[in-house]
Amino acid sequence: MSAFVKPENALKRAEELINVGQKQDALQALHDVITSKRSRAWQKTLERIMFKYIELCVDMRRGRYAKDGLIQYRIVCQQVNVSSLEEVIKHFMHLSTEKAEQARAQAQALEEALDVDDLEADKRPEDLMLSYVGGEKGKDRSDREVVTPWFKFLWETYRTVLEILRNNSKLEALYAMTAHRAFQFCKQYKRTTEFRRLCEIIRNHLANLNKYRDQRDRPDLSAPESLQLYLDTRVEQLKIATELDLWQEAFRSVEDIYGLMCLVKKTPKASVMVIYYAKLTEIFWISSSHLYHAYAWLKVFNLQKSFNKNLSQKDLQMIASSVVLAALSVSPYERSSRASHLELENEKERNLRMAYLIGFNVDLKVENRELLSRSSLLSKLVAKGVLNCATQEVKDLYHLLEHEFFPLDIAIKIQSLLNKISKLGGKLASASSLPEVQLSQYVPSLEKIATLRVLQQVSRVYQTMKIEVLAQMIPFSNFLVVEKISVEAVKHKFLALKIDHAKGVVQFGDQGFESDVLKNHLATLAQNLNKARTMIYPPRKEESKLGDILPRLAETVDREHKRLLARRSIIEKRKEDHERQLSEMEREEESRRHKIQKVTEEAEQKRLASEIERRKNQRILKEIEERELQEVHALLQEAVKGKRRGKKPILEGEKVTKQSVMELARSEQLKERQEMEKKLQKLVKTMDYLERAKREEAAPLIEAAFQQRLVEERQQHEHDQQQEVELSRHRHDGDLKEKNRLTRMADNKMIFQERVLQLRQAEYDRIRAQREDLIRQELQSRKQEREFLRKRKFFLIEEKKRLEREAQEAEACRIAEEERQKKEEAERKAKLDEFAEKQRQREREIEEKARLEKEALLGKTAEPPRPYEPPGGARPVEPLGAAAATAAAAPVAATPAPGKYVPRFRRGGAEGAAPPPVPPDHWGRQDDRPPHGSSDRWRSSGADSRGSTFGSSSRSSWSSSRIPPRGNR
Repeated sequence: MSAFVKPENALKRAEELINVGQKQDALQALHDVITSKRSRAWQKTLERIMFKYIELCVDMRRGRYAKDGLIQYRIVCQQVNVSSLEEVIKHFMHLSTEKAEQARAQAQALEEALDVDDLEADKRPEDLMLSYVGGEKGKDRSDREVVTPWFKFLWETYRTVLEILRNNSKLEALYAMTAHRAFQFCKQYKRTTEFRRLCEIIRNHLANLNKYRDQRDRPDLSAPESLQLYLDTRVEQLKIATELDLWQEAFRSVEDIYGLMCLVKKTPKASVMVIYYAKLTEIFWISSSHLYHAYAWLKVFNLQKSFNKNLSQKDLQMIASSVVLAALSVSPYERSSRASHLELENEKERNLRMAYLIGFNVDLKVENRELLSRSSLLSKLVAKGVLNCATQEVKDLYHLLEHEFFPLDIAIKIQSLLNKISKLGGKLASASSLPEVQLSQYVPSLEKIATLRVLQQVSRVYQTMKIEVLAQMIPFSNFLVVEKISVEAVKHKFLALKIDHAKGVVQFGDQGFESDVLKNHLATLAQNLNKARTMIYPPRKEESKLGDILPRLAETVDREHKRLLARRSIIEKRKEDHERQLSEMEREEESRRHKIQKVTEEAEQKRLASEIERRKNQRILKEIEERELQEVHALLQEAVKGKRRGKKPILEGEKVTKQSVMELARSEQLKERQEMEKKLQKLVKTMDYLERAKREEAAPLIEAAFQQRLVEERQQHEHDQQQEVELSRHRHDGDLKEKNRLTRMADNKMIFQERVLQLRQAEYDRIRAQREDLIRQELQSRKQEREFLRKRKFFLIEEKKRLEREAQEAEACRIAEEERQKKEEAERKAKLDEFAEKQRQREREIEEKARLEKEALLGKTAEPPRPYEPPGGARPVEPLGAAAATAAAAPVAATPAPGKYVPRFRRGGAEGAAPPPVPPDHWGRQDDRPPHGSSDRWRSSGADSRGSTFGSSSRSSWSSSRIPPRGNR
């Protein structure tokens, strides 16, 4: 939707859209106008737009739109017209509340109306199905459909208004009023969850207010009006919390009030403090903190007595009785006697906190239990005269519990007093801020205190007493309650007794090994033994400490080293923290610099705007002066034309200004006013004389009428008093007759009571037997379950051990298999190495033999070969070429050794002699070469002979090449 140049056009357009039923479009149009930058200057039209906008938001339940619009309108109105914002917000809350009330009235009307037309007809099938499927009643369904949405919107309205007004010092009263209305909403409809959220919201608002103190429109809590508004809000919060039974929230509210008082360091009004301490009494009584409850009552008494001038004697007596009974209800022993050190410290902090809340400044050097205790409170009540203001029954009860010693009949006396005290109480007429005082609430606690006093006094007189006698001495409690109280007192070392049910007696005093007397004897014995040991073995003089230090020197050095390392780590950490702080400070300085720069730019913009405004004002003033000059000329012309009453006309011409003319007119008016005042003074004197004369004549008549009225009122009072006496006498006679009539039924009452007790005892025995059977069955089932768990645990442990054994065996087998494979691999490698070595030795022999034969063919003297030295210290092989060398040196006719090659020219013998056999090669096959021929054939084939030699050498090389090298096996 396009923006409107004038807001009036937007308002007209919105009304047209509303008339045709397009409320959403109308709301959007108004929202665009409100959030537009053109609407930053306040005007009356914008206020009317806001009223229409709020009405649309409430009608359509658009809380988010309402919040955005109010925030924008607050920006516009904050510095110009805050009252307009206040009116809009009030209108917003009024419409929301009205809609919620209409929805509630509609739901009640739906609940009260009849849903059927015919009273004799059955319910419709669809209604039955809806009731069974939905599972909710008609009221619940109507509340969910009609009332709940409007209540949610009303709650959202209160939250929105509080959020908008939280930092506005000009609308503090509206903020307080909204908070009060929100509290009343929670109280009226029992909204406990929303009440907790509301308290947390208000608490956060105050915390943010104290945290960010540099806000422009921040409320000043030091101002009396602001402080009173905030205190009234917290007091109302405290009242609603106690009425809704939200005691934790009530205690937080008390802490909020105390924090607010500490924040501003000013004491609030006495009426506020009375409500504060009165609510504290309720909170402490609910939390069973009877000591703090009594101290709070004492504060209430002091405030009422000091500041309430209209307090009657009866109300003062009732408050004093409450204070004394509250103090007497406090337990006479401490409940944290066996607590740990940490618990004692927590208890000390709690006591200090409570002492500050109830207005007692506790010295931290003194044990706080000595200040806030039952004995100190009672002594304070007596010293300040609070006991003297109490009723006679309360005084008698105090003397019986604290001073008298009647072990046998003290309980009977206390019972009669408690019966009278339980009937006292009621609403205080002259102290409306206090709750209704009911002294009967202290009766159970006082009965417990009386039971403790009876047991304490009896323990001082008797050592043993029968249970039946003790039960008869305490008529207001059965023996089970007495036994419970006794156990609690013995636990906290207030009493020393033992109940023997087998013998049916109660034994008083310490009779076990843990008695204080035996403890003291043991302590004395230990001290004497220590002294005797010191006398027998006197302490030796201190020798050189070097012998004691040396064994611990290493430990000391290690400890000091660790301490230095820890100190270095701490120093490093502190350095890091310091660097981080420096970086944060630099970041903050940078942000501050940016802010200052931004402020400077804004100031420059403001200066330019002010300069433009100044020039504009100068131009306007110049125009005004010109217009005034024209008016002065007109006035001069009129003065010249008409001379009135003989006055001289103004003849200065251009030197006369409008100001001089106005001064002349003003002097004329002043003279007329002075003349009128003289006439009025004369008239006043005349009227004063007449009025004085009338009053002098009327004074004796008024006095006579007053005396006559006194006489009539005295007669009326005596008549009323006589009627009251007669009425009281008749009432007393009627009560005596009623008492005599009811006395005849006392025997029947006792018979009925015995019958009821017997029935209750039978029922108790039956329930107890059932409970014992259930306990027995539960024990048996738990025992079976424990047995099953033990068996399952044993089975799991055994299974785990078996799996571990199997894993170990498998690992051992794997290691053995790896070792066996390594051993076989080593053996195979050794065999291959040995075989390769033999093969190489055989090849060397063949090569040597070929070399010798070649030398023999060339006619050279063969040199004896150098012996072969095998690598790695292997055993040397005997050279085979020595025999060949000897045979070469022998005559040619000698017969060559078998298996040796001899050339033909060296052979001696016939040509037809058979050639020597060819030795087999090392692969085991015979040489397939053809046999040698005659010498002619040799001569003709000398080259062939050389070629055969070369071929022999080649075969030997081929044989060696067929053997794989050692590194490639």
